[in-house]
Amino acid sequence: MFEFFTDRARQAVTLSQDEAIALGHDFIGTEHVLLGLIGTDRSTAAGVLREQGVELTRARAETVRIVEADGITATGGQPAKDALSSIGIDVEEIRRRADNTFGPGAFQYPRPAYTTDAKKALELTLSEARELGHEKFGTEHILLGMLAAGEGRGLDVLAALGVDLGGLREAVLARVARDDS
Repeated sequence: MFEFFTDRARQAVTLSQDEAIALGHDFIGTEHVLLGLIGTDRSTAAGVLREQGVELTRARAETVRIVEADGITATGGQPAKDALSSIGIDVEEIRRRADNTFGPGAFQYPRPAYTTDAKKALELTLSEARELGHEKFGTEHILLGMLAAGEGRGLDVLAALGVDLGGLREAVLARVARDDS
């Protein structure tokens, strides 16, 4: 499916993984997908979100607040590291060697898995793009997929930031219509 994503959409997905890792989460939820969309320079979704007053720093802080309020603590993948350690594999040593060989940050372990809500939003990206008659999936389609899913912490973050979700959908569709003409 990712072969149909535009470069910026792929960048947003990669950034969502990076955000989850940076926050010490062992999952990628819609909240991380949202952060990836906001962080993608010159993308349709980022532009519309900025117009709605959504800033990356505030969205990240809201994400942390909401995740912690749900009782989820940052683990940084510690259970997976502990499991490997129990059989004699030192993940930190692997990280040091990879950083020395390939550059800082080259090795990220574990790679977080997508939550059910994030998977649903990414799956709805396809139908949103097709409904608009688009062959490639852009950041705008990912955001529309999140909105169409109707659930997930990403929507909670947007609501906490005072974004009208129905108005956001209309703003995205208006931007797409303007860009298509």
